[in-house]
Amino acid sequence: MDGDTLYSIGELARRTGLTVKKIRFYSDRGIVAPAHRSPVGYRRYGPDAIARPALVRTLRELGLGLDVIRHVTDRKLTLSQVAAEHSAALDVQINTLRLRQAVLTTAARREPTFEEMGRMYRLAMLSEAERRRSTDAFLDAVFDGSHSEAGHAAIRRSMTPELPDNPTQEQIEAWVELAELSLDAGFRAGVRRLVEGHMADLPDRAAAPPRPDVIAVTRDLVATAVASGIDPDSPQADPVVATLTAGCALATGRPDDAPLRDWLLQRLETANDPRKDRYVALLAVINGWPAPEPLEPVIDWSVEALRRRTAR
Repeated sequence: MDGDTLYSIGELARRTGLTVKKIRFYSDRGIVAPAHRSPVGYRRYGPDAIARPALVRTLRELGLGLDVIRHVTDRKLTLSQVAAEHSAALDVQINTLRLRQAVLTTAARREPTFEEMGRMYRLAMLSEAERRRSTDAFLDAVFDGSHSEAGHAAIRRSMTPELPDNPTQEQIEAWVELAELSLDAGFRAGVRRLVEGHMADLPDRAAAPPRPDVIAVTRDLVATAVASGIDPDSPQADPVVATLTAGCALATGRPDDAPLRDWLLQRLETANDPRKDRYVALLAVINGWPAPEPLEPVIDWSVEALRRRTAR
């Protein structure tokens, strides 16, 4: 050491905790430059060199390359600039890793085929614009490309997933499963029949105010019976079924008679697909909505109760 201001490479190594080889490596790349060389060529480092290796080590552990670090130590870039750029790059990497994890988590819950695995991965890696096109393709198939009908537009909005800019892992996993479900041709056809039935139930809006959908009426009037454990074939179910048919007759403007019960049974059988419940549950996760109550138990009960009484 020359005086009190210059350090040999060995002394600098002891003070910084780095090896002589590592300091020489950084020095050769101009990151920890010597302040002076002795007459025989030994490197001598000033006091500022003590802090530099610690900064370099920190930045390396954060994933920055040596070229970027040299720009920082040469003051061509500020630490805040480098931190902002690197943080943005890490956001992209983290998002990619989360998407990959979503695919693996979804695959771990079942035994996908090779084809299904590839499809899940492609769905997870879609861009925002590609996700929108995928959703539009599903909804166009469900609504047969119709956008002008006000009733269609409202239902369409209620069925549209909106993955946020910074989704949770649960939301990503839900998107992958929902997107895969929406590609199923049988599911698309079932949802289309359900929407068509709902639109057919609506009155002429020029002549009458809107009325509730029969599926919603069934949910509201039958849920208590299901929760109470009433057997759909028991005498205790009779008043529940009577209230149900009366409510649906009122909602649709039909007489409460045998044809209504036959029609209602057909409507409920069309709606009785557990995958629709799953779609709605996944949609709620993606959009951050409260978890919905499943319709399947209510519809199952109602279908069984109506079948028993229609057959009598």
